[in-house]
Amino acid sequence: MGLKMASATKYSMVMQILSLILCLLTLSCSAFTSKDYADALAKSILFYEGQRSGKLPSSQRLTWRGDSGLSDGSSYHVDLVGGYYDAGDNVKFGLPMAFTTTLLAWSVIEFGNSMPSQIGNARAAIRWSTDYLLKAATATPGTLYVQVGDPNMDHKCWERPEDMDTPRNVYKVSKQNPGSDVAAETAAALAAASIVFKDSDPSYSTKLLQTAMKVFDFADSYRGSYSDSLSSVVCPFYCSYSGYHDELLWGASWIHRASNNASYLAYIQSNGQTMGADDDDYSFSWDDKRAGTKVLLSKDFLEKNTEEFQLYKRHSDNYICSLIPGTSSFQAQYTPGGLFYKGSESNLQYVTSTAFLLLTYAKYLSSNGGSASCGTSTVTAERLISLAKKQVDYILGDNPAKMSYMVGFGDKYPLHVHHRGSSLPSVRTHPDHIACSNGFQYLYSASPNPNVLVGAILGGPNNRDSFADDRNNYQQSEPATYINAPFVGALAFFSAN
Repeated sequence: MGLKMASATKYSMVMQILSLILCLLTLSCSAFTSKDYADALAKSILFYEGQRSGKLPSSQRLTWRGDSGLSDGSSYHVDLVGGYYDAGDNVKFGLPMAFTTTLLAWSVIEFGNSMPSQIGNARAAIRWSTDYLLKAATATPGTLYVQVGDPNMDHKCWERPEDMDTPRNVYKVSKQNPGSDVAAETAAALAAASIVFKDSDPSYSTKLLQTAMKVFDFADSYRGSYSDSLSSVVCPFYCSYSGYHDELLWGASWIHRASNNASYLAYIQSNGQTMGADDDDYSFSWDDKRAGTKVLLSKDFLEKNTEEFQLYKRHSDNYICSLIPGTSSFQAQYTPGGLFYKGSESNLQYVTSTAFLLLTYAKYLSSNGGSASCGTSTVTAERLISLAKKQVDYILGDNPAKMSYMVGFGDKYPLHVHHRGSSLPSVRTHPDHIACSNGFQYLYSASPNPNVLVGAILGGPNNRDSFADDRNNYQQSEPATYINAPFVGALAFFSAN
């Protein structure tokens, strides 16, 4: 009890120092108040209710959605009901779902103390996924179910999840057809979630961690990329371009953090070099975990002075320095309006994940008064917080277009969201079936979406800060679970500071 109190006090002191820094930084003016960030935080979590597959609970708040995918897995004699649709379609893709879960859990682990009024909703969002991932991991020995729905068939229809009549094919990885990337990410998700539920539901937490260890062992023992095993049903949608080494190191790092089991520390030490520990990589996404792993492992060096992890602090610095204008290793691209820019398709996924890593690293640095070394200059925690705030505020509407890229937040936000359930009439108002091809009139309609997908963050503007509020322009107007996940942690931080 004494130890827990001491760590809570330390956390509180770190947060007070960070909030004092933030106050000094933003004395001039701030576009948003703590109340605004708290409102955005609540909405960023509410979004997940619009992505739910399965039987909806009585507590469902986005009431325009209904039950869907209730027989998922049944033709293969497994129960794969539940989980999330990844974006604007009706497929359950395992790799982005697991990554979303890992980052939602990480958001709660680092900044859960800053979201007291939303912690129950955040846990519910995580559990909706982990309940599904547990089934996918334990239904059949030596197998991990990684996808429900044929994306090529699904994308030929524009229909509500409640009306779905496209093939609900089930895809799996096994010893013969491995998928170390998706399996190790699933292990990371289960391990991270086990930390979230450690106090509120210890038996569930234990089950999550034990399953994570088994899934990781499967990922490590039967190596190969799921893209090679499943080809055209996962590519080009969620092809594992970075390979599977990054996920193996990431998965081991999360089990190490959740379990303190010495064998995972040994695994990280002996495999780090071959799995990307020495690579400097400058983006963090559902595909590439390297930057996130560096930051995660730097914690043990910064907070416990674990020498084995000094390497990860050095590479975390390299990653952070690449983002900071004026440093010798600066190489990031920003739009004229100040938005971090990585790619034309769904760019905001990189912005939210980067903002989260900036804040998390700032927290770790502040725990021992450290700073990031960028060549001959040093970068303080306050500088990281300031850059993260700029990105968060841009998404919420402090940008050249004065447009919030979170649906339902602020006075002006996108109305033509590339999302089947949101753009078609709700089953509540139009209970009759709308067939596969009959839905396309709603995709091409100029009318706003009838159902507001509150909290969804979309792909966002281009490299010149311009945004087309056009449902057919999915690169800019499609939401995704993994865009929101790290933003939950960032919003929690700013709502409390």
